[in-house]
Order: sequence, then structure tokens, then C-alpha cells
Amino acid sequence: MKVEDIRTLSQDEMRQKLTDLRKELFNLRFQHGIGQLENPRKIKLIQKDIARIFTVLGEMARNPKQMDN
Repeated sequence: MKVEDIRTLSQDEMRQKLTDLRKELFNLRFQHGIGQLENPRKIKLIQKDIARIFTVLGEMARNPKQMDN
């Protein structure tokens, strides 16, 4: 997921996406632990998406007027 895509979402949508990504990360870690994960790189991709969402949420909290544009 790209930052531009994240910025188009509302805060509620970002929080929902964050919840979904955390659930997916949990499932991937579980699969990795029992040896069923085919693509371990996906764990890192999900972690980066979570970090991107937190970054945009932080930017919105620090500069609410700038994000309205």
C-alpha cells in the first residue's frame, strides 16, 4: 500500500485498515511459526504498511489544517 493511497483514507478507515493488517500479521506469524508460510517476505510488507499508516496518522495529529487540503 502506498502512502498516497493511505492519505486518501479517512481516519476511521485508516484505523480499520490498521486493525485488519494487525490481524493479518498475527495470522502470518502463526503460519510462519508452524512452518506453513510460503512467502515470509509478506510479514515485512505488512509491517511496513502498518508503519506507514502510523506515520500518516501522526502527521495528521501534528498538522490537522495541512491535511485538510
